[in-house]
Amino acid sequence: PEGSPFFMLCFHAVYVIYVSYSFPEEMERGSVIGNVAKDLGIDVKRLAARKARIDTEGRGKRYCDINVNTGELTVAERIDREEICGDELSCVLKFDLILEQPLELHRVSVQIDDINDNAPVFSKNAMIFEIHETAVKGARYRVNEAQDADIGQNTVRGYMLEKNEHFSLAVNSNTYGRKYVELVLDKELDREQEKEIKLILTAVDGGTPPRSATVAIHVTVLDANDNAPVFSQSVYKVSLPENSPIGTEVTRVSANDEDEGQNGEVTYGFGRLLEKDQGIFSLDPKSGVVTVIGAVDYEEEMMHELRIIAKDGSGLTSYSDLTVEITDVNDNIPVIVLKSLKTPIHENILPGAEVGIINIQDRDSGHNQQVHCFIKQNIPFKLVPALKNYYSLVTTGELDREIISDYNVTITATDEGSPPLSSSKTIHLSVADVNDNHPVFEEQFYSAHVKENNKPGSSVCTVAATDPDWRQNGTVVYSLLTSDINGSPVSSLLSINGDTGVIHAVRSFDYEQFKSFKVLVLARDNGSPPLSSNVTVNVFIIDENDNSPQILYPSLEGNTFMTEMVPKATQSGSLVSKVIAVDADSGQNAWLSYHIVKATDSGLFTIGEHSGEIRLQKDISESINIKQNLIVSVKDNGEPSLSATCSLYLLISDNLAEVPELKDMSYDESSSKLTFYLIIALVSVSTFFLTFIIIILAVRFCHRRKPRLLFDGAVAIPSAYLPPNYAEVDGMGTLRSTYNYDAYLTTGSRTSDFKFVTSYNEGTLSADLTLKKSPSVLTDFEGLGEISADSDQVRVVSCHIFFKYLHIFVQTAKLIVVYIYIHCKPRSCLNSNKLSLFYIKLEISKQYSTILT
Repeated sequence: PEGSPFFMLCFHAVYVIYVSYSFPEEMERGSVIGNVAKDLGIDVKRLAARKARIDTEGRGKRYCDINVNTGELTVAERIDREEICGDELSCVLKFDLILEQPLELHRVSVQIDDINDNAPVFSKNAMIFEIHETAVKGARYRVNEAQDADIGQNTVRGYMLEKNEHFSLAVNSNTYGRKYVELVLDKELDREQEKEIKLILTAVDGGTPPRSATVAIHVTVLDANDNAPVFSQSVYKVSLPENSPIGTEVTRVSANDEDEGQNGEVTYGFGRLLEKDQGIFSLDPKSGVVTVIGAVDYEEEMMHELRIIAKDGSGLTSYSDLTVEITDVNDNIPVIVLKSLKTPIHENILPGAEVGIINIQDRDSGHNQQVHCFIKQNIPFKLVPALKNYYSLVTTGELDREIISDYNVTITATDEGSPPLSSSKTIHLSVADVNDNHPVFEEQFYSAHVKENNKPGSSVCTVAATDPDWRQNGTVVYSLLTSDINGSPVSSLLSINGDTGVIHAVRSFDYEQFKSFKVLVLARDNGSPPLSSNVTVNVFIIDENDNSPQILYPSLEGNTFMTEMVPKATQSGSLVSKVIAVDADSGQNAWLSYHIVKATDSGLFTIGEHSGEIRLQKDISESINIKQNLIVSVKDNGEPSLSATCSLYLLISDNLAEVPELKDMSYDESSSKLTFYLIIALVSVSTFFLTFIIIILAVRFCHRRKPRLLFDGAVAIPSAYLPPNYAEVDGMGTLRSTYNYDAYLTTGSRTSDFKFVTSYNEGTLSADLTLKKSPSVLTDFEGLGEISADSDQVRVVSCHIFFKYLHIFVQTAKLIVVYIYIHCKPRSCLNSNKLSLFYIKLEISKQYSTILT
């Protein structure tokens, strides 16, 4: 085999190389035609990996194949040129060599050379001629030539006639170059001398060695028929659409014989028919009508050449050729052939990636063979033309397995025939999962409520996250993010089940230690690499009634006891003391109620259920015990209720001298210092305040302006005594400033006559915390507006004001004297934490309010 010149084209990044070979027919299977890989410059080692193959485009037999190991083009089937191409001069097999990755298409053409494997054949074993004796010298009689399936040099090259005295042989060619043989009468016939003449005709082809065939010619000498039939046309040409129904008239042939009678009767018939023409057409011997009796297929044979013989009654014949051209009809639907397909495809495949190769085949020709291929569905795939009738199936967008995991791609191919024909093919594509989704919690945040004092290991709450990915990419594992809560690691408080997301308490919680805390839960999938997300879990501790009330006043610390003085003249309903308690719990567990459990004289005192204020319920009589012991119970509102008790000692007396048991009570130096500092601060403020008032008045009088009230706003009164570290519950203080007290100060001497009974209703703060103006002061200042500019009158007014404020200063001095007198005898003074301090401070507050007013 000899390779012919080849050339290369580049189309859509796919290379096309044409290569041709020639070889003789009838070679044995496996015979090597040529090395395609070498001629095309293809790496032989990659032929198998690139799926090298021969594509015959659906024409049936595969006459050639490629050896992927050597790259050689070999004979796969018996190749008979006559069977494949008939009497065509050129017999070429064309097929495609296809390689993938990347896609390459190479056109290979193989020229089949004819060998002399067929001998000439006559259509009949004997030829009979009836020649009238009147035939003139030079008359010609057409002989059915021999047929040789070979072509070129191997076909019939000459004829030889057995030597005789009457006939010679003439070989001529028609307009198509086909040779025909005629017997030429060289010498007139004489029936009386010779009725029959037998001749031997030999046909020889040009092969090496040559092949031949012989036929006997019988010549019968007749009388008086010297005219042969003559066709109206030497060649008949007609067109016939393929798929014409049986019985369709193709054409009508006619021949005329000038003889009369039997010698002029013409009958028609076919000459030798090729195998491809047999069973398709018929010829009426009388009428000369050619009709269709079989299937006419353009794709099988585009043209039929028929030899028609006209014969008269005496045996004279003539010949004509009938050429039937078959026209194409759009009778073949496009065929969709899947050449390559990649499935499954990963969902992160890039747009434009090739996932398959499609080949479209249509056996029609012309416009009927032009095919359009498309995808109607709204899916992320499209067909991109590659070359000829090849298409690449590529992606047009991003794929998401969680939305669509499978695609049924329907490819439709439609030709341009009239009417157009189409076909469809559905290709199934699966999308493989990629870990591209984070776990998503069902809620944005979680809240868990746990009662304090819970059991370790109890369930707190459950978190749940979902991941739409597949298998391990969608398997979620839970864990707690490391953090510190009040100095403790989160793992010491909570744990989580990695599979179910159930959060458990590791230990028991205490509401009083912390009321709430936050933890972060991490949800991670098992993909590679893993993806995760987190959510906040708010854990709220629910309070339980596990703390008893704590009594702040009276103090229960140490061995001391609380004693308070109640003057005998105290009226019923007066406030004598107050119990102050708090509860570490919250809500209703911290709602406290006060009850007198035991009293020396029942019914003498009552206590506010919610305020803890102890009041005198009835007037004090002589028969009442001077020492009153009250046991007060403080209960909370929890379930079950918890309580605490305290003892309160009250002395009903106007003078401490009446209670000799109190002489030897210890004196608390630190409390005395505290009281001392309070008195010093109070005196300093009062003195500064008095000086400021005098300066203001002097300035006012110097400018002769109308005096105004000096105090017309809110004046803060020192708050009542509260024990250390006291926190109010429900806004209740220890003592309310709106109450009026009659305080009886008792000095260290049993004979003391210092007694201050002060009612300051006029100076009590109103609801809006503003001091009411004293009527006396208003009277003093109302007359100032009528004072003239006379200096005597000014001096009188000034003296009046001076003595008024001098009186206030004297009152302040009295407080100082009281304090000094009490503390001059330490052995006889009461401890401030036990009796006197409470009342001293109370009296100082009242006197200070009076001074300010």
